Amino acid sequence: MTEETECQTPRMESAETKTIEVVVNGEARSVPEGLSLDRLLVWLAIDPSRVAVERNRSIARKIDWPATRIEPRDQLEIVWFVGGG
Repeated sequence: MTEETECQTPRMESAETKTIEVVVNGEARSVPEGLSLDRLLVWLAIDPSRVAVERNRSIARKIDWPATRIEPRDQLEIVWFVGGG
């Protein structure tokens, strides 16, 4: 005879994603909490190779994007490079 034990399966996390409020190019936006700057651009469907980003009035260096966490109330300005002739 076997003895029943408690289920060892960890409880599933809620499917709800926590969001934070930021401002992108002057527009209030709700974005997922915990994003880095490079992941935010992907989430916004922006090609990171064609933009420059200012975060809270400071230019964010592209090399620092993966380590730059987006925080509530961040002010972001995203500028696209435009070619032409």
